[in-house]
Amino acid sequence: MENQNQQTSRRSFLAGPAAGAAFTIVRPELVRGWAAEKLRIGLVGCGGRGTQAVENAMAADPAVELVAMADAFEDRLEGSLKRLRSLPIQDRIKVDPEHRFVGFDAYAKLIKSGVDVVFLCTPPGWRPLHFEACIDAGKHVFIEKPFGVDPVGVRRVMEAGRKSVQKKLSVVSGAQRRSDPFYLENVDAIRNGKLGEVVALYAYWIGTPVIQQRNGRNPKWGDFEWQHRNWYSNLWLCGDQIVEQHLHNIDVCCWIMGGPPSSVVASGGAAWRPVGDEIYGNIYDHVSADYEFPNGVRMSSYCRQYPQGCYQQVNEIVAGSKGRMTLNQTRGGPGYVNEHVKLYKSIRGDGPYINETQAVAESTMACIMGRESAYSGIKITWDMIMNSKQDLMPKADQYTYDFKAEPTPFPVPGKYKFI
Repeated sequence: MENQNQQTSRRSFLAGPAAGAAFTIVRPELVRGWAAEKLRIGLVGCGGRGTQAVENAMAADPAVELVAMADAFEDRLEGSLKRLRSLPIQDRIKVDPEHRFVGFDAYAKLIKSGVDVVFLCTPPGWRPLHFEACIDAGKHVFIEKPFGVDPVGVRRVMEAGRKSVQKKLSVVSGAQRRSDPFYLENVDAIRNGKLGEVVALYAYWIGTPVIQQRNGRNPKWGDFEWQHRNWYSNLWLCGDQIVEQHLHNIDVCCWIMGGPPSSVVASGGAAWRPVGDEIYGNIYDHVSADYEFPNGVRMSSYCRQYPQGCYQQVNEIVAGSKGRMTLNQTRGGPGYVNEHVKLYKSIRGDGPYINETQAVAESTMACIMGRESAYSGIKITWDMIMNSKQDLMPKADQYTYDFKAEPTPFPVPGKYKFI
């Protein structure tokens, strides 16, 4: 291994600094296996992914109820609630008006509202702040991927994750391949030598673009609201495609290799997204990255968002000394439900203790490594990214609807500076 940061093993993370030490249980919810008869869910971020996560949770366990919702925008919250109340699960949607929280501080109000489990499904730029607050409050968490958009934020998640292990809190990520039966079976087989020694990996996410506001800005929206309504096109909220979307594939490769890469050299740009257009924002539409793991194995990573009607490919290919294997998500996406099955079993003590914080945080950091290499035009190492001072989030006193949120300039290698 090239550095000490990378030698921090998953085992040492799970053990934490207090491993083996006695501690006093203050609240019963911190005891693994303790759970109310009905687990009370609170949803933070009521967009499409958050709404679907509630549906998945209801399919996973008959003893969960949605009792609180939070979003920066009331129309998003009410639209999600209307959708959920139109489904057969409507008898378990128990969100009264006093538990519908709106605004940029809505997450904090929800956490204090008596929920057992918090779903974090906002744009990923907010993930570190919200996750820290959940762990400090002793809440179990379903946390959507990625776990942040910059190194400072992801390190905050890692530190909160260590605390969550000490508190015996269960944390499951939205990296649903880690809950997909096909991936669970075959990643285990690869790690146990089915393909011999792994000699190379290939990760692909080539698909259609995510453009949320094709018709432009509502004149009533200020800059801060506009960027949130169009969050996928804004770096500080989405992290670019390699972080927000391609994480799924890079995460699988890190999972197979048992940890993150040691370095990366990447390139990318915008071939069809109009640079300077506020609808398309300041992210790339393609990134190609050459990662190297500590043992010398290389991973070729390629993500691209083409316009409709172009080539698509979303999978991973693993080459070994005895053969190769292509990994594709199971049709129907059982991982979306299974991630909730294992979360509630972990909380109740009916299954193994689950805490995916460190693993998916490392994968998130690996994605940020690739983005920063493509943006800057330089080789980025694990040490460099773990010591980076990049923090893209506005400060707390600026979380207002009329805040003048200037977008980050479009990144140009040679001009863009890695911090």
